[in-house]
Amino acid sequence: MKSSFIPPSFELPLAWTLDLGFPVITKLMFNLDGIEISREDEKQLQGLRKKRFIYLSNHPSDIEPAVAYYLANKIGTRFHYMASRNIFNWGFGIVGEVIKRVGAFSVLAGGSDRDAIKMSRKILAEPEGKLVLYPEGMRSGENDNLVPFMPGMAQLAFWGLEDALKKDPTADLLIQPTFVKYAISGSRDSILNQVETSLQRIEKKLKIHPGGRTLLRRFLTVGRVLLEETEYELGVGKADIEGKDFDYRLGRARHTALNQAAGILNVTFHDTDHAIQKIRDLFTSLDSIEAGSPLPNTPKNLTDKDVQRARQLVDMAYTFLITKPKSLIQWPSAERLFEWIYSFEKHIFGKTELRASTAHVLLSPAFSVKPFFRDYQSNKREGIASILIEIRKQMEALVERGKSVTDPIVPPYSVGLDINVN
Repeated sequence: MKSSFIPPSFELPLAWTLDLGFPVITKLMFNLDGIEISREDEKQLQGLRKKRFIYLSNHPSDIEPAVAYYLANKIGTRFHYMASRNIFNWGFGIVGEVIKRVGAFSVLAGGSDRDAIKMSRKILAEPEGKLVLYPEGMRSGENDNLVPFMPGMAQLAFWGLEDALKKDPTADLLIQPTFVKYAISGSRDSILNQVETSLQRIEKKLKIHPGGRTLLRRFLTVGRVLLEETEYELGVGKADIEGKDFDYRLGRARHTALNQAAGILNVTFHDTDHAIQKIRDLFTSLDSIEAGSPLPNTPKNLTDKDVQRARQLVDMAYTFLITKPKSLIQWPSAERLFEWIYSFEKHIFGKTELRASTAHVLLSPAFSVKPFFRDYQSNKREGIASILIEIRKQMEALVERGKSVTDPIVPPYSVGLDINVN
């Protein structure tokens, strides 16, 4: 397979232009009203300006790289970014031309990309090398949840420190866990009006009459109708789901869609693979096709229509990955309501638009890779596992802190007594 790697480069005039136009650009691209970080967290990040570190963040949307860019600029430095190969094709390649000139380089999503690994190690070996990574390895679509982390991120940290120590025996590499929490802009009434307008449009398209249902009940009703339509489209037999609860049916629809996409792309799954792993494997195949370097097992006679259908099936699985009834019912914040709306709109209309929001950035204390490196040297698997546990612990604590940024916009559990929420 030929290399489709796109290396980074820094062009200061372009970076300065983006710095000056950042508020306008991010408003136009992401409908972002601003980025907020506490003085304490900003001071902590400022203390790392001259140090070598990996900036880790959650990845619910496409906005997080812009947030990282803002923070780097705010403390007077520049970051490098590992970005999915398909992003470099956005806007007929214009997006790729821009982001590579501010430090981004390509990686085939979910796969083992030797060129990307080599570039990452080179960056982290530098005395002030700074690399932005997303341990989830994919855009999750959920702001209050973290999907399983990719162990390759931990391996990369150890390799980076190993290379740095070859140059300087006293070298260190720090991990800076961060969390971005989005808050929908506007008053409670204005946000509820936006929700109502969006929901009515969806209900009209699906020919659903809201009746006297509560807002949460209406969301669940839309989700049920979409699930039923999807089950029919995917050929899920009634006998397979008869008597099964909603969560089981969601999972069945997810895996059926992903398995059908795998059939098109000739991707092989293991019996123990969860939905996230399947999505990662499919993204790797689709990214490789878009980059013009299909995987060896990719069918030679694939048509554009086949690839489009495979992507549609992955998007379908995403719809039922994000729409978790229990999560919405227990904490119906504006942000969770809109996550469902985005998912509904993408599924029904083929597109969606981000509502205005503010990004709140939270940091936990940076920590050294060195103590874990000693474990890694004696047992690589245990060393990787131990640092992943620490990263997960730190980031889950940030998730909990992030929940306090916004409150439920309607009463939790307001769905009726006939629905049991465990």
